[in-house]
Amino acid sequence: MTKAQEVYERVEALVASGSRKADAFRQVAEEFGQPFNSMRGAYYAHTRSIGQSVPRKRKRQTTTEDAIDSAVIVLNRAIASIDGEIEVAKARAAEAKAEYEHLRDTAEERKVAIQAKIDALSA
Repeated sequence: MTKAQEVYERVEALVASGSRKADAFRQVAEEFGQPFNSMRGAYYAHTRSIGQSVPRKRKRQTTTEDAIDSAVIVLNRAIASIDGEIEVAKARAAEAKAEYEHLRDTAEERKVAIQAKIDALSA
């Protein structure tokens, strides 16, 4: 019996008894004194050797139409982003204008209050 087969059978027994697969891998790793990922590798290597694992599907090649569609999506997002930047800048400008007007309108009374303090300290 190979180590991979031992790991596979032990993990399957733990899972059958109600353990989660990740917990089973941890327990088997402790029992064998090996790293967690080594146990996972051995387990899945054995599943491939007995034909239980499903091979990954290959991604289809990108077509010209897919590339164009992706480019259009990116460019539309760029347009929306510019509109968003304009809105943010407009809000900042409105805040700056309000701050300017407040400072302008209260400047004289702030100056008078400071001058009164200077006069009180100088007397």
